[in-house]
Amino acid sequence: MKTFLKCLLLLGFMLPGPGHAQIEQDHLLHFGAGMVAGGAGALVASELSHGSRFWTFAGAVGASVLAGVAKEAIDAGNENNHWDNRDLGATALGGLTVGVVIDLFTAGKR
Repeated sequence: MKTFLKCLLLLGFMLPGPGHAQIEQDHLLHFGAGMVAGGAGALVASELSHGSRFWTFAGAVGASVLAGVAKEAIDAGNENNHWDNRDLGATALGGLTVGVVIDLFTAGKR
């Protein structure tokens, strides 16, 4: 649980600010959503697998990809929006980032 809170703290530092002029606001929001979904997925996968590093990482990435696909499917069905692979990639990258951070913080604790 402490790791999940550390990831949320990291998310707070990555939210848009004056230093993020080169990255679109929407992509940052997708990245943040991927981090949150990835953190939740990692937590669930870790509990179900009794702390397996592989499944914790897979849960983080899988949950963020699932969240990204769901969001883009909703966007594709909306006539004012469309499917955007860059948004999906930003969401998945958020989950990948959380997976790596969790693995680094918990590598020697199992």
